[in-house]
Amino acid sequence: MSRLIIVSNRVAPISEGGPAAGGLAVGVYDALRETGGMWFGWSGDVLSSVPEGIKLEEHGPVTFATIGLVRRDYDQYYRGFSNATLWPAFHYRPDLIEFDRHEYDGYCRVNRWLAAQLAPLLRPDDVIWVHDYHLIPFAQALRAQGVKNRIGFFLHIPFPAPQILLSVPRHQQLMEALCSFDLLGFQTEPDLRAFCDYIATEAGGAVRRDGTKPAEIRAFGQTLRAAAYPIGVYPDEIAALAKDGASGRDVQIVKATLHERKLVMSVDRLDYSKGLVERFRAFERLIEHDSHQRNNVSFLQIAPPTRSDVDAYRDIRLQLEAESGRINGRYAELDWTPIRYIHRQYERPVLAALFREAHVGLVTPLRDGMNLVAKEYVSAQDPDDPGVLVLSQFAGAARELTAALIVNPLDIDGMADALAAALTMPLAERRARYDEMMQQLRDNNVSVWRDNFLRDLKAP
Repeated sequence: MSRLIIVSNRVAPISEGGPAAGGLAVGVYDALRETGGMWFGWSGDVLSSVPEGIKLEEHGPVTFATIGLVRRDYDQYYRGFSNATLWPAFHYRPDLIEFDRHEYDGYCRVNRWLAAQLAPLLRPDDVIWVHDYHLIPFAQALRAQGVKNRIGFFLHIPFPAPQILLSVPRHQQLMEALCSFDLLGFQTEPDLRAFCDYIATEAGGAVRRDGTKPAEIRAFGQTLRAAAYPIGVYPDEIAALAKDGASGRDVQIVKATLHERKLVMSVDRLDYSKGLVERFRAFERLIEHDSHQRNNVSFLQIAPPTRSDVDAYRDIRLQLEAESGRINGRYAELDWTPIRYIHRQYERPVLAALFREAHVGLVTPLRDGMNLVAKEYVSAQDPDDPGVLVLSQFAGAARELTAALIVNPLDIDGMADALAAALTMPLAERRARYDEMMQQLRDNNVSVWRDNFLRDLKAP
């Protein structure tokens, strides 16, 4: 059996029980354990000098191959072009794009360097699966090293409409590099359609669609295929995590301080794409217009820090702190704080248990590839007394979790109305919505995502 080689920007830390993170890390790690293989990528270390080589660690049938980056490479490849240029463009925020040609050159250089580190470790029958926007030029770089293996790519974030992508300098070179992969995977059909539109309208390429099969693409002298593969979760494992974590200290503290109030909960990285300011204002609108909700509901927003050395992320943190302070100052009482805004990381069992306690899961990104928090919230619920998911129409998950209350995150009044409906929804309706969404999550779990992609990548 051929080995599976996973390539991602970061290699997830592994404990005895598997990856500490969820979603992608769990899915690819399980695939590697089943087939045997290697996970290659950046260690997360920023070094003062060029690393001597790859660090190899064996965990059962899986080899973890990691390497550090020097400060210049981190600044140009990761902090610069990946997160100051591609991230805002792919999340439909061209107004936030920052471009520096040296950072673009660094992005390509680091991809070539990483490919050169991996190439000597490859065997002729290995299947290579590359993940996310940091590594768009990776297949092209491997081909330059003489690698002829099957190479697939999965984009975890949205793919922008052609007119948005045109705002990225060097977009044509990027898309030519992307077409060096054998198979491209996107989260949703609209993402796939946006890519195909670019190929047809801006690259002079040809696209052939045939039912449910991957699209056949001819562009930049390359032939490849592309399809949508929505990523899932393991819902029953998350449900077990939620039950196991219920007795934890953090969860018990939250329950004790709620004093029977209802709980609205969100968990997001601190990022401008998540619509955090808008949801704070929607919660404010709820308690402003419905006095019965005051002192009877609390909003818990957990927002772990991320990319704190990028100006746009420092700005969103300051804005959130100001908004939560303003709203709490306006509405708080001696025994009630409307918004609990927590800027730190919690372990998965704690989050799952808190999801189970929350009457409403508020997941309202302005744009998101999938958003696994929405799927994790539903998975964590008590089947006998489930909460309600309020979900942005711009999250990829909205195409699957249609039994959620779907909202436009820019419509503050509409979100406030959805919160009110969720908080007063009858038990029978909550159960029906939960059952429908759980069936969808079980039918399309992360193993289905992984197996469908690898099946198509290996197909002749």
